[in-house]
Amino acid sequence: MNFAITGVAGYIAPRHLKAIKETGHNLVAALDPHDSVGLLDSYFPDASFFVEFERFERHLDLLHRKSESERVHFLSICSPNFLHDSHIRLALRIGADAICEKPLVLNPWNLDALETVEKETGRKVYTVLQLRTHPSIIELKRKVDTAIKSQPDKKFDISLDYITSRGLWYDFSWKGSLEKSGGVATNIGIHFFDMLIWIFGHPIHSRLIENNRRAMQGELELRNAFVKWNLSINYDDLPESVKSAGKRTYRSIKIDGEELEFTEGFTDLHTVVYRDILDGKGYGIYDARPSIELAYKIRNGIEF
Repeated sequence: MNFAITGVAGYIAPRHLKAIKETGHNLVAALDPHDSVGLLDSYFPDASFFVEFERFERHLDLLHRKSESERVHFLSICSPNFLHDSHIRLALRIGADAICEKPLVLNPWNLDALETVEKETGRKVYTVLQLRTHPSIIELKRKVDTAIKSQPDKKFDISLDYITSRGLWYDFSWKGSLEKSGGVATNIGIHFFDMLIWIFGHPIHSRLIENNRRAMQGELELRNAFVKWNLSINYDDLPESVKSAGKRTYRSIKIDGEELEFTEGFTDLHTVVYRDILDGKGYGIYDARPSIELAYKIRNGIEF
């Protein structure tokens, strides 16, 4: 099958390029306003490259009007968060399915509109929820499901800390803009919120304790868990042991006081996601909605 990609010069794009290649498919077109895309030589050197969205869109439309073997079947979306909605719509309009990085969109009502376009076009929107494919997370969900079967009202005590330090550049990029990235809760927290909801059930109550541009804390009650969460991009928030080891990222999830080990095994998860999508088992709008709704409420200080 033929793939195209947006945001090919970005941080996450290499994982998508690797997944496309490892699943045996071809990239025919790529878009990014920045032209530092030499990595294409390592994956798909013959892919057409565009720095203007309009020319990229025209190219995909022309391919759509050619033969089945020439059209784009999937558009992989790695562009900044605020562009996801527009690029998903492009995919559906040219008769392609969309594979979009999280967050699928920033605002819940955008999901309603995308569902309508899905129905109109007969195409599908997939999202990348790679933590759901991590072996440690899958095993955790199995254990929790087993426990809940015998104790339906059981509440686990969860503490989540995710500190991934970012330099001053972050504040001046699109990621530092609340309107463009959705802020810390959305940009770095959405996949953890999705994972927790997937395992422990839908949100019941949410309270925000700290809310600033670079760090957020809160408390969350899920159907089967009480969660204390802490997200930060500040280097000073790292534990001293992490700093002394020369590392800049710290992630910790404790369940009833027991640490969940999932520091490894992240590098190939996008390939697993792609294989699932190509086998017709990928996650879509319905699956992404609960975490997007929660992140929106947290971002806007809506407690419930």
